[in-house]
Amino acid sequence: MALKIRLARAGSKKRPYYHIVIADVRSPRDGRFIEQVGSWNPMLPKEGERVKLNEDRIKHWMSQGALPTDRVLRFLDQAGLAARPARSNPKKAEPGQKAQERLAAAKQAEEEAAAKAAEAAEAAKAAAEAPAEEAPAEEAAGEEAKAE
Repeated sequence: MALKIRLARAGSKKRPYYHIVIADVRSPRDGRFIEQVGSWNPMLPKEGERVKLNEDRIKHWMSQGALPTDRVLRFLDQAGLAARPARSNPKKAEPGQKAQERLAAAKQAEEEAAAKAAEAAEAAKAAAEAPAEEAPAEEAAGEEAKAE
């Protein structure tokens, strides 16, 4: 018989309360279970007594082959009863396709703006240098005209 340590919902509508139970995998979520080994009240603040576990019975059932569900494994990991392997899904952290397109467009616009700013700076620099070079030539032309 395959056993699971899982949550069974209790509580009223929009006021959840869960029992942590040992159950056969074939039985329904809120249906028949073998033993209740704890509870979880998600309505309480995180600093309070949200999770209550009967550690001895959980250890007993895990030695008998009961496997915890993901959520229960989190509780057991916090209590130090079982180790929860670290998960890594780097694709989950990536932005979606549309967001990537927006980022690419923004990056391209930024590069274009930087190129235009560089061209404008070069033009301003060239304009600043050009009159300084042309001014003596104009003065020389002006002096030649006066001499005649």
